[in-house]
Amino acid sequence: MSTVSSKQEIFSKVQEALIDALGVDEEEVTPTATLQGDLGAESIDFLDIVFRLEKAFGIKIERGELFPEDILTNTEYVADGKVNSAGIAALKERMPFADLSRFETNPNVQNLGKQLTVQDMCNFVEHKLAA
Repeated sequence: MSTVSSKQEIFSKVQEALIDALGVDEEEVTPTATLQGDLGAESIDFLDIVFRLEKAFGIKIERGELFPEDILTNTEYVADGKVNSAGIAALKERMPFADLSRFETNPNVQNLGKQLTVQDMCNFVEHKLAA
């Protein structure tokens, strides 16, 4: 038996973690739902989500790995609340699991969390399990 979970298994465990962490309904947690925009996640919730994902999948998620606050607070990468091209490159390197194309069109620091989707979380877990 393969130890790598199927995409469906990963989705249902991620979904469960988000339902527990955010108190949302199962039907709200769709692959395209955004964590902050659709599901109402706040910064503090990310710690809980990370904890639940670590437990559910038996993985270790380093601080800033899922949500690289350090890039978003670095003046080398951010000016006037917008992420510059060096910052975008750094984010892409750190977040190969996330589709940042929408973020690039309006790279406001506040937008990154609003654009992370449930599918990005699933991709992240898959990426971690494959590593």
